[in-house]
Amino acid sequence: MTQTNKEYAEALFMIAAEQGLEEKFSEILADISKTLSENDEYLEFLSSPAVPISQRLLAIDEAFGSIDNEYITSFLKLLCENRRIKELPLCIEEFESLKTAAQNKIYATVYYAFPLSNEQKEALKQKLEAKTGKNVELNFAEDKSILGGIKVEFDGSVLDGSAKHYLNKVKGVISQ
Repeated sequence: MTQTNKEYAEALFMIAAEQGLEEKFSEILADISKTLSENDEYLEFLSSPAVPISQRLLAIDEAFGSIDNEYITSFLKLLCENRRIKELPLCIEEFESLKTAAQNKIYATVYYAFPLSNEQKEALKQKLEAKTGKNVELNFAEDKSILGGIKVEFDGSVLDGSAKHYLNKVKGVISQ
């Protein structure tokens, strides 16, 4: 992520926040991201210097003019005009990060070998919220390779309380 991408995303997020439309912008951007990921050649077309800018801007209007949000359409055109349209996925990712931070929320993935009870899930959520000072949204994924316990990934951090992790520590101590 370049500083320029961050600035584009911050500008779009500020507009969304001023309008109170962070969630709506996020939904529209997710739809655009999905559309672009399904049509790789479209992004190539929009970034091609062989295609006149007027045709590329018209293509944006035709493809996304119906999204009913002039700010996002203008944002797409601005990226296209400044030859940064290929960086749109990174701008969308940064927008989502800004939205999450503004909501004081983090997302955590909990890997488990054996299902957790609702009480265990709630206790884990409360501990993570106390540790981070943020609202935590948990996603759960089964991973039999951890053998037992749990491993939690959030905000670039890993809390590994899995049996596999502890066995590897013991193995390291014995190997020394």
